[in-house]
Amino acid sequence: MNIITKFTVATEQGIDALLMLTKELTLEKFSSLLEQKVIDNYIAESFNEHALFVEINSMSNQWLVVYVDGNPAGYARITSKGKKPQVLDRKRAIRIADFGVLKKYSEPAIRDSLFAKCFSVCKSYEGAWINEYVGNPLIEFFECKGFVRQQEDYRFDELPLVSVCFIL
Repeated sequence: MNIITKFTVATEQGIDALLMLTKELTLEKFSSLLEQKVIDNYIAESFNEHALFVEINSMSNQWLVVYVDGNPAGYARITSKGKKPQVLDRKRAIRIADFGVLKKYSEPAIRDSLFAKCFSVCKSYEGAWINEYVGNPLIEFFECKGFVRQQEDYRFDELPLVSVCFIL
């Protein structure tokens, strides 16, 4: 199995990979938690071709895709956007957002490759944070990588879910 994680740019191949991954991962993550209409609206607003093109070209974001044998298997977005935790308020900090790998690619090495590339970007900052919905199966993974749960109350981006923040 050949695993490689790469930065993504706004090419046809990059946009196509992200369109597929954002839709599939959103469905996998939230289908049991939210009504289908809420999920469909979230995908339509946040992960349409135009929105992805704008977000990929934003100086605030870096998009990563992990490939397995040439097939897109997961993605992450590293961004300076989002509600920064109070403890990082006066620090140069970055956020790992939208981290996920499709269920059919559940081998730990795939998730580790994606995280390693994220970490290579984050290590030049004074801090990094992740805001994830409560119950996300990746929470234990993030804690094993050194992220520490914060006590502040958070809301999960544009979705009506309770979330928790982790800081590295």
